[in-house]
Amino acid sequence: MDLLINATSLGNLIIVSGSVILLFVLIRIFAWDKITGIFEAREQKIADEIDGAESARQKAEALASKRETELAGARNEASQMIEDAKATGKVQETKIIAEAHEEASRLKEKANQEIALSKSEALSSVKGEVADLTILLAEKMIAKNLDQAAQSDLIDSYLDKLGDA
Repeated sequence: MDLLINATSLGNLIIVSGSVILLFVLIRIFAWDKITGIFEAREQKIADEIDGAESARQKAEALASKRETELAGARNEASQMIEDAKATGKVQETKIIAEAHEEASRLKEKANQEIALSKSEALSSVKGEVADLTILLAEKMIAKNLDQAAQSDLIDSYLDKLGDA
């Protein structure tokens, strides 16, 4: 019985071994290229994805660097714009102050001209009054035949009236 079990086991072992070897040979002939092709395609896909991820990371770093550079440029530009605005403000301030001084000078000159005109008109008016008083004085002198002392008194009173006017 032992021999039968051993013979059967040995036969089974030979059949199973032959079947496995035959299976390996058939797989090698018909399916090995397809299986290795699938593994190679998978390997290539993974390598491409790793390369793509590395490329994307480099692009992201480049974009981040570019954004930092642009942000620094924008900050510098904003700072320059503020400085320009301050300078323009100072120029405008100086211009407005100069215009105010100019306007004040013009108004002062105009006021001086108006004062001179008023003074001239007042003097013309006074001259007219002086002429009238002179005529009155001459009439009085003609009307009175005055001596030298009376004539001096009359002229002094006339001049006092002019001083009061």
